[in-house]
Amino acid sequence: MNILITGGAGFIGSNLALKIQDLGYTVTILDNLSKQIHGENPKETSPLYQSVLNANIKFINGTVLNKGDWLKALDNQDVVVHLAAETGTGQSMYEIQKYVDVNIGGTAILLDILANKKHSVKKVIVASSRAIYGEGKYNCEKHGIVYPIARKEKDMANGDFECKCPICNRQVELLPTDENSKIHPNSIYGITKQNQEQMVMLMGKTLGVPAVALRYQNVYGPGQSLSNPYTGILSIFSNLIKSGKKINIFEDGKESRDFVYIDDVVDATILAIEKNVANNNIYNVGSKERLTVLQVADTLNTAYNGKSELEVSGNFRLGDIRHNIADISKIEKDMGYRPKYNFKDGINNFVKWVNEQQLRVGLSFEESISFLKEKGLFK
Repeated sequence: MNILITGGAGFIGSNLALKIQDLGYTVTILDNLSKQIHGENPKETSPLYQSVLNANIKFINGTVLNKGDWLKALDNQDVVVHLAAETGTGQSMYEIQKYVDVNIGGTAILLDILANKKHSVKKVIVASSRAIYGEGKYNCEKHGIVYPIARKEKDMANGDFECKCPICNRQVELLPTDENSKIHPNSIYGITKQNQEQMVMLMGKTLGVPAVALRYQNVYGPGQSLSNPYTGILSIFSNLIKSGKKINIFEDGKESRDFVYIDDVVDATILAIEKNVANNNIYNVGSKERLTVLQVADTLNTAYNGKSELEVSGNFRLGDIRHNIADISKIEKDMGYRPKYNFKDGINNFVKWVNEQQLRVGLSFEESISFLKEKGLFK
């Protein structure tokens, strides 16, 4: 089977490419080697790119914004795993056109080709995101299941960071978010991922090309970018700790995420490729484990034997969500997916890998925060 992975030199894509090549599939990668992820000279500065080059995987240096690159990449492909996207909530809130062009426009070109050109594609897997849920699913003791709207800047400025019932404004209790939960993203990134998912699922049915959407939670592990200051608090915190710098913990440090290890994400994606039961379905991909930002920072400080001060500042970014935990019962039931890594084991693997890397200088976390401040998005 021939499999095309867009964004295949990225974190998820490179790990997936190596694994499916080992399984005997023929792999092609389409990637533009973004400087923000891979550095100025990817052959020297990007372990991700180096890993796929060393594996002799067919690599096309191109962009999903170019129809010619798509046509070249799609030649004789059986499956498309569409991972290429601009990621990161904060950056999306001021680079709106870029996110819309790449995430929606790039996907539109793919679907346009599938609708109007001869091709051999038999399945499309699209990387969606938990960001499409916005604040997610909660329980109100008075109104039952509710879906809170984006938190108010006025409340957060006063140190009140929790979600409220959209009907009575009471405090609400977090529930695992399932695939039938309300879709109401509160960032440009989330909106583009929602559109991307809906376009692929709709056209998959229309064209008779089965599609699968995977709503990845917070993916982490060896290989993730250590220089992109807009995505991945594990990488951001690791850089600060290893540099002996203070860590600014946003809000009250109790905001939480569902961190899912890269190998589990790769396994879930392979299941979606191989199993027909996945066709025309949407799945959460998570770990069933929720950790607060303070827990993550403490865990990393200990793992690195670091002495970084953890300052709970009360700062916050507009567009961020409060909590996140995925209900993964659907993918467990349909495809037998089981997360193999708990956070403790995953972090140990991640820290060991980071300690083997040479941390390179890119756009610093402090610089990224200054950009957000300029745009009025960081308080």
